[in-house]
Amino acid sequence: MKLHLSTALATLSAAALAAVTLSGQYSMTVNQDRLINAQNEPQNWLMMNGDYASTRYSKLTQINRENVKNLRLVWAMALGGMQDVGQNGPEAEVHPLVDNGVFYTSDGWGTLYKIDARNPNKGEFAWVTDPGVKHQGNKPQTRGIALWEDLVIANLPDGRVIGVNRNTGEIVWDKMVATTNEFGSRERFNAAPIAADGKVIVANGAGDAKTRGWIAALDARSGRELWRWYVVPKPGEPGSETWKDDHNAWKTGGGGLWQTGSYDPATKLTIWGTGNPVPIYDPQARPGDNLYTNSVVALNIDTGKLAWHFQYTPNDSWDFDEVGVHMLYDTTINGRPRKIVGHFARNGFYYSLDRTNGEFLRGGQYVNDLNWTKGLNTKTGKPLDYDPKLDVQIYNPAARALRGDPTKRTCPTWHGGVAHQPTAYNPVKNIAYGVGIEGCSSGNGAAVAYLSAEGGIDEKKSEKRTYSSDLYYGSITAYDTANNKILAKAVTDIEIRSGATATAGGIVFTALQDGWVIAYNDETLEELWRFNVGTPLKGAPVTYSIGPKQYLAVQQVGQVGQSGRSGRSGRSGRSGRSGRSGRSGRSGRSGRSGRSAEDRGSTNKPARPARPARPI
Repeated sequence: MKLHLSTALATLSAAALAAVTLSGQYSMTVNQDRLINAQNEPQNWLMMNGDYASTRYSKLTQINRENVKNLRLVWAMALGGMQDVGQNGPEAEVHPLVDNGVFYTSDGWGTLYKIDARNPNKGEFAWVTDPGVKHQGNKPQTRGIALWEDLVIANLPDGRVIGVNRNTGEIVWDKMVATTNEFGSRERFNAAPIAADGKVIVANGAGDAKTRGWIAALDARSGRELWRWYVVPKPGEPGSETWKDDHNAWKTGGGGLWQTGSYDPATKLTIWGTGNPVPIYDPQARPGDNLYTNSVVALNIDTGKLAWHFQYTPNDSWDFDEVGVHMLYDTTINGRPRKIVGHFARNGFYYSLDRTNGEFLRGGQYVNDLNWTKGLNTKTGKPLDYDPKLDVQIYNPAARALRGDPTKRTCPTWHGGVAHQPTAYNPVKNIAYGVGIEGCSSGNGAAVAYLSAEGGIDEKKSEKRTYSSDLYYGSITAYDTANNKILAKAVTDIEIRSGATATAGGIVFTALQDGWVIAYNDETLEELWRFNVGTPLKGAPVTYSIGPKQYLAVQQVGQVGQSGRSGRSGRSGRSGRSGRSGRSGRSGRSGRSGRSAEDRGSTNKPARPARPARPI
C-alpha cells in the first residue's frame, strides 16, 4: 500500500546500503567497533535503544520542523505473530533494526524477519525464520533483538535464546536459558538482548511471577552461559542483610528486569534498572530495604561482578519498578564535567547519577502529581521520608497502605511516570525525553501469606487487595538536564506505551496505543504532525536513511493485526517509512494477513519443531 505520507512504520526491516549486494550477501558485519560508534552511522539503527548509551538520538536532519508535516506513506507489508494473542494482541513493543537498507525484526512469537528495504516502492522478505515456540503455556511478547557480527540474536517466549545467521536465516545455536524455580514459577524474557564484547546480555523479567530477577552473559558465538548475577541475593551474599523476614522471601523476591540495559565501553560496565520486590504491595512480608530491587546496577561485563548500585525506593509497596532505560551522557554539573546516568524513574523523579560509581548528583520531580514522599534528600538521593532505622518504611502514611489499612491514594500511579518506555536524549541541547503515564492509583493494605518457613507465596491464604486508578492519561516530558527542571510537557488522552526518538532535525517522535504517530517540536513539545495507522502502536518509532532520503518506521500491533508501515515526506497520509520531501520510500507493515503469518501452521499442536529459514 502506497500513500502520500512520510513515516517509516515497519515491523521488520534490515537496512543494508552499499554494503549489501542484490544476492543478499554482506561485506560488512555488525562488529564491536560499529556498535561503539553507532552514532556515527545515522543512516542505520543498529541497537534497540539506538546506541550503547541508550540515547535514541539520530543525527539525521532531512526531516525537520518545517517539513515534517509532509511525511507520507510509501509502503507497508504484513508480518505474522497474530495467532493466539488474546484480546489485546501481542505485547510486541518492538521496532526494526536497520543496517544499510535491510530491516531485521521479530514478532511476539519469536519469528524473525529479514526485509530488503532498498527498493523505493516496496519491502521484500529476504528470509523468515520460525524457531518453533509452542503457544500453549507461553505468551507472545518481544521488546526486540540484537545484532552481533553475522548473527541476529533473539530471546524467545519459551525461555530459549537463539543465534541466527543474518545472511541465510539458519539457526546457528539454540540454548534454553530461562527455567522454572522450586515453586513452579517460570522465568521469562521481557527485555531485548544487548551484544557487547563478544557477549550477549539477557535478563529474567518475570520478577512479579515470583521468581528472582537475574542478568546473564552468553558467548555470542555459541550461546554458552558465561556468568549470571541475581538481583535478590541469597543468604550470606552482599545485600542479603536487607531481607529481614523469617520465611525465605528472597526465593520469590522479584526484581525482574524487563527493559534492556546500557553499556559503557570505557568502564566495561553494563548498566540495568531492576524491578520491584515481591510480594509487590505487602512490604511487611519482606522487611528491610530489599536490595537490589528498585535499583540501578552496574556489572562488569567480563565477570558479572557488581561494581556499584543505587536504590531509588527502598522497601517499595507501590510497584515502582525501575527497569526503565538508563541513558549515558556527559555534561557539566556545578562547573564540573561529569559522566552521567540519567533516568526517568517510575516513582516520579528524574535522577542524575555518576555512572563511574553510582553517586547521586541531583534529582527533580517530572510527573504532575506526586504524594508518596516529600521529595529527595539532596545528598543521598533517598526519599526525604526514608528512615534507615526502620525495617518497614512509612514514607507518607496517607499514601502508604500497610496491612489492615483502608484504601489509600498514591501518586504517581503504579504505572509511573515512565516505566519501560524507551526514553531519548539530545546531547546537543541536553534535553531528555520521557513518555508514559500520569495519574494516581488507590489500594488497600493486604497481608500476603507464605507456604512455610522455606518460602513460597500461598495465594489462597493471602488477603485480597482491591485497587483502582484515576487521573489516568499520557504525557511526554522534555527535561532540561543542565538545569535540572522540566522544560516542556505535552499530554495525551491515553497512556503512551511506545517510547521516544529524538533527532537533530529539531523533532521528537512517539506513538500512541490508538494508532497515532506524532512529531513534536523538541524544545516546546508543540505538536507538528500526526498520522493514524489504524492499529495500536506499542513500539517506539525509529529513523534511518537510504541514500539521500530519511525515513521513519514503526512496527504496529493490535487485535486485528500487527503491522509496520513506512512512509516518506510528502503530504500526510496513512503511515509507513518516513523521509523528507520527494519521491516514495518503503517499509514493512505487519499484520495477521500475509504469507509470513499464515504459513506458520496450526497453533494447537503439542509441540512445534523449529522451522528452517525460508527464502522468499
